[in-house]
Amino acid sequence: MSVEPGVVDTNVLVYALDGDAPQHTAARALLEAGRDPANTLYVTPQILGEFYAIVTNPRRVAKPRPAAEAIAAITDLLAYVHVLPVPARAIDDWLGLLRRHPVTGGDAFDLQIAATMQANGVQRIYTFNTADFGVYSELAVVTP
Repeated sequence: MSVEPGVVDTNVLVYALDGDAPQHTAARALLEAGRDPANTLYVTPQILGEFYAIVTNPRRVAKPRPAAEAIAAITDLLAYVHVLPVPARAIDDWLGLLRRHPVTGGDAFDLQIAATMQANGVQRIYTFNTADFGVYSELAVVTP
């Protein structure tokens, strides 16, 4: 399976770990495609932090993972998924996005991801929450 270079959103990582999720097969297929050196997938440090926080939290998932298992999952990802750096200019990009899309609450975190992508020249995000990113015309939002 060939995929375009892009960021893998937190929800895709969570579903890839949850074999009971309806999105599991599609999420796993995307990540497996990322193992092919011809395909390039990214995450941000924020996405890795969100993933860890969600999969270890019994209020967020039906089957929370022990810390060691979540760390092992992240370590496995880092073998083939690239981590985008968060350059200082990402703050200016984030503020610019906030001016154009004055979101509130937790939606500001999605804008941080978009700003990190923008600062690194990445314009595609793979997510099951397309509504979270669909308002940003700067991004190609793709469901795996």
